[in-house]
Amino acid sequence: MTTSKEQQIENVRLIRRKEVQAKTGLGASSIYAMMKQGEFPKAITLSKRRVAWIESDVDQWISERIANHKAAIATMES
Repeated sequence: MTTSKEQQIENVRLIRRKEVQAKTGLGASSIYAMMKQGEFPKAITLSKRRVAWIESDVDQWISERIANHKAAIATMES
């Protein structure tokens, strides 16, 4: 089953920094430092003083961190 472009657009959700912090456990300075180093999803500029992240990008980053953690544990155990 494939999703149409309209459905994909509807499934996109923007989240603000406090929610990103709550989801990741990172502080604001860590988020911005990691963004600068290319280690965290970039924020989207909403206006001069507002940014947000695409929630699915943040969720994917979290999933990758979990996968890397599990792979490291599996390597240590073998």
